[in-house]
Amino acid sequence: MAKPFFRLQKFLRRTQFLLLFLTAAYLMTGSLLLLQRARVALPQALRAPSSLQALPVATVALGVSLLDGRSLHDPHSSPDLILDVDTLRSPLARLPPGIRWPRRNRSSLRRRWLHLTSDPQGPPTVGPEAPGPASHSQGTYLGCFSEEGQERTLKGAVFYDLRKMTVAHCQDACAERSYVYAGLEAGAECYCGNRLPVTRVSLKECNQECKGEKGTVCGAVRRLSVYSVGLQQPGSRKRWTATYRGCFPLPENITHTFSSSLTQANVTVETCSGFCSQKEFPLAILRGWDCYCAYPTPQFSLRDAVDGALCSQAPEAQGLPGYCEVYQTPVQDTRCTDRKFLPNKSKVFVALSSFPGAGNTWARHLIEHATGFYTGSYYFDGTLYNKGFKGEKDHWRSRRTICVKTHESGRREIEMFDSAILLIRNPYRSLVAEFNRKCAGHLGYAPDRNWKSKEWPEFVNSYASWWSSHVLDWLKYGKRLLVVHYEELRHSLVPTLREMVAFLNVSVSEERLLCVENNKEGSFRRRGRRPHDTEPFTPEMKDLINGYIRTVDQALRDHNWAGLPREYVPR
Repeated sequence: MAKPFFRLQKFLRRTQFLLLFLTAAYLMTGSLLLLQRARVALPQALRAPSSLQALPVATVALGVSLLDGRSLHDPHSSPDLILDVDTLRSPLARLPPGIRWPRRNRSSLRRRWLHLTSDPQGPPTVGPEAPGPASHSQGTYLGCFSEEGQERTLKGAVFYDLRKMTVAHCQDACAERSYVYAGLEAGAECYCGNRLPVTRVSLKECNQECKGEKGTVCGAVRRLSVYSVGLQQPGSRKRWTATYRGCFPLPENITHTFSSSLTQANVTVETCSGFCSQKEFPLAILRGWDCYCAYPTPQFSLRDAVDGALCSQAPEAQGLPGYCEVYQTPVQDTRCTDRKFLPNKSKVFVALSSFPGAGNTWARHLIEHATGFYTGSYYFDGTLYNKGFKGEKDHWRSRRTICVKTHESGRREIEMFDSAILLIRNPYRSLVAEFNRKCAGHLGYAPDRNWKSKEWPEFVNSYASWWSSHVLDWLKYGKRLLVVHYEELRHSLVPTLREMVAFLNVSVSEERLLCVENNKEGSFRRRGRRPHDTEPFTPEMKDLINGYIRTVDQALRDHNWAGLPREYVPR
């Protein structure tokens, strides 16, 4: 008798949960239907506030709370559903603050896709008033401009911010690099320059609100709201200044090599740098009292520096006629900053594969600027998107990008790609770089407490084997590979990058490669003093890592590749 009674009790218990689940689902479905109707009728509701009061408040509150508690934190939730709820909170649909960018982890590096593509026509302006110019910005609003041409006018210091873009944020970024104009596009994109776009359009065409500043206009699709930069706000980062590059021999034909010049008495580094920055040249060149502006070119590549004494500016020397001092101005070399998606879907699906911490992001920066095409990613990292990697938001299988970043290994994940650039870095440096990223983000350093805890030895024991297996799997299952060592890319950037670009079947000019070399650091190099300068690897860790290094070195030789660079072993 006890057994049937136990079964009955179990059935009733399940039934209670089933009824509770069905009731919640019924209420949520009804709430969503009402919210959808409210979305359609929202413009009228704003003009007649009483119409929204007709909604059953309890039902709407239940639907919103259910979404806030579950859907907003679920990466697989419908983005349309999330935006519908957010419409009730804001005059423009935007990414809800509850969503966090997904992070990679060791056990599962599967892609979590946030579908954030926008309507080609741009989101409609909801409400009785369209957004207007920023009332409290440091500069002046200059109007709405079109960027429909083949090449942008404002193309320096580009960055994006999907959640917090403001006019002041863009102005400060442009002021830091000594630009005089800041242009905002599509609510979240910032562009800088020293020349205004040619085509001015109606103010009404710039109708999108800044993502981080309600009521303020931030352009539209292919439309720029342009502001003068003005003074930097208190607390902003300091403006960049001219950086000394060295003393170099003058080219044979100065007039042909140097594009602009300034001659005046008592010319200074600041005067020359300011003159060249205004004209958007990355190099300011001093020869006696003469100031020249230029780009790096094959005739003036900045690879043959000489003793600085030959460029002495002492009165008795006044600069020897055959040499000149070269300074890097704050502005970017914009000959290689224009990027776009592939005009047609790529027939060859190319991976840019590496172990985490091996410099994949930096390699993407170099490839994008060299080829002029965006790179994609198997993952989605909002921080990278905000720094200008626009391909982050594109689906990794769209084939609209020149190559796709991945840290995956395993036969199924590798055989999805037709070919791959396999980027390998010294495991000692890769492990330190990835540990810093996991503990302090892309640009930070892990605090001392993380290095001293058991977290660091556990990380090494787990990730060191992954460094080895990643390379071995790609050597075994990769269909067509180009092996690139991070250290060779740093020491011989232009030749190595030329080989990578040829592998991607893109032809580029020598001037563009020199432009990339001039902008080689990008936005993801850790700067400043490392808080942890002592040797973090114990003898046991070194024995473990060196064993994996020897295994990978032999595997590369077995597959007819050169072995690992000599600096890898012994440590």
